[in-house]
Amino acid sequence: MDVKMRIENLRRLMKENKMDAYIIPTADPHLSEYIADHFKNRKWISGFTGSAGTAVITQEAAGLWTDGRYYIQAEKELENSGIRLFRAADLGVPSYTEWLLTVLKEGSCVGFDGSVFAANSVKKMESEFKTKDITLKMDQDLCGRLWQDRPALPAQPIFIHDVKYAGKSRVEKLNQIRAEMKIKGANYYLLTTLDDIAWLLNIRGDDIPNNPVTIANVAVTLDKCYLFIEDSKVSKAVKAELMADKIIFKDYRETAQFLQEIEDSDSIMLDPDMTNASLYNAINPKASKIECPNPTQLLKAVKNKTELENLRNCEIVDGVVMVKFLKWLKSTVGKQRVTELSVGEKLEKLRRQNELCVGLSFDTIAGYKDHAAMMHFKATPENTYTLKNEGLLLVDSGGQYYNGTTDITRTIVLGQLTPEEKRDYTLVLKSHITLATAKFLYGTTGPVLDGLARQPIWKYGLDYKCGTGHGVGFFLNVHEGPQRLTQRPSNSIALEEGMLMTNEPGIYTEGKHGIRTENMMAVVKDEETEYGQFMKFETITYCPIDLAGVDETLLTESELKWLNEYNRMVYTKLSPYLSAEEKEWLVREINL
Repeated sequence: MDVKMRIENLRRLMKENKMDAYIIPTADPHLSEYIADHFKNRKWISGFTGSAGTAVITQEAAGLWTDGRYYIQAEKELENSGIRLFRAADLGVPSYTEWLLTVLKEGSCVGFDGSVFAANSVKKMESEFKTKDITLKMDQDLCGRLWQDRPALPAQPIFIHDVKYAGKSRVEKLNQIRAEMKIKGANYYLLTTLDDIAWLLNIRGDDIPNNPVTIANVAVTLDKCYLFIEDSKVSKAVKAELMADKIIFKDYRETAQFLQEIEDSDSIMLDPDMTNASLYNAINPKASKIECPNPTQLLKAVKNKTELENLRNCEIVDGVVMVKFLKWLKSTVGKQRVTELSVGEKLEKLRRQNELCVGLSFDTIAGYKDHAAMMHFKATPENTYTLKNEGLLLVDSGGQYYNGTTDITRTIVLGQLTPEEKRDYTLVLKSHITLATAKFLYGTTGPVLDGLARQPIWKYGLDYKCGTGHGVGFFLNVHEGPQRLTQRPSNSIALEEGMLMTNEPGIYTEGKHGIRTENMMAVVKDEETEYGQFMKFETITYCPIDLAGVDETLLTESELKWLNEYNRMVYTKLSPYLSAEEKEWLVREINL
């Protein structure tokens, strides 16, 4: 069944259910960024494979909204589908609710599955749609009814994440949460975000590819903690350890009933931006709701000393992998067939040789030449390029280790470059250095630093349609909040000591090339003066930056000094773990 046929079948169901429009987001009941195949309704209905986007179908039209990472990819994948692409990050482009207000008649009905929409998102829609008396119907998963070969719900076993890596026990973490509950006046706390649950209980799973989480819900009281999870996923040994810490097990499907049965006098704390509307509406309406951001989010984002020490060791292991990979790549291209696909396979093989490696932190992005202009390009047997001794290869990859999560991008010079390629490579490097060397007052937020990082690129009238950096989990999701380096002014989270950030400016020119240089950084304290506490970044990714792409005439003396010192630091950190041949190669590569 092709996309056009799927949409026609959906329109038939919409008509039967008296819906004038139907919204399909990229989400699961836990509002995860990355989702299990079972929940990929938007991909199924539209054919667009990117990790972010919302499809909206009416009886007469269809649209898909996605961000700047996926513009080029979406254009290609939506071709001849009848679905119009809305470039959501561009000025003047209406949101899907604004678009619906223009195309729907007064008194229309908009349908969606309430279990994959945040409670606050539904409230916002209700408010917006009041102007045309548009009603909402949120009890139907219409795509699920049509998707005949839909994958089953994942049910992978969970395992314990040892405190020697986590740094804090689940009892300590639960006590932190209960302290927050007492401050807020709550005697219940509902938590449904999967990475927060994994962090809180020191458990990990494999229900979502590359994200070591398990599908579950949690309810915390002042003296109990309920874990709603499929029983088959919990071994006797894991259950015994959790029960010893007073974790009470309930079936995953009992969450809504549990919420319905809390007492009228109870007060339940929850995050309406991270709790789905169906569960939100299931809560006993007479109980009090205390709505606030999940306290687990900030507690998880600020890494403790044990986590940071583990991560620095993890980054050395990952850096050694990268050096082995780069040496192999540069000595093999032109002599044997190397493709974008085989690049990813080689990196995964090297990472998995380490006993602490569990898998990848995301599907490797390996884009050669114009493919790299698609920020999240995914090579397939049908579209993969064979690498040659020319141009640029962008490789964005990372690993999941018991002692940390890594995320690194290098743009690799395979041969002769054009003047434009060399200029853009150097401008991206200048932006990277600008952020890496930033000194800022405590309280500074992401948008300020994002704008600072873009300055060298902006001076040439160039830009990139995505954020400059994101938080990273600890053996958890590679994208972690609440901190972000983004232009969005709504991101008001101050950077705290112990937070992790990526530093990944880029330039993406459709039909030509894509360039990104990405390191991970830890937020650390700098000096304290009469003007306050200053902060800075410690770069904790150790991998050489390719000098062959650099136009030194565009670098200042201090930028060139940073580059050379960074590459020397990489050699110092990694050389004890490299063979003599690998060390010799690295010395030549960085002109040591």
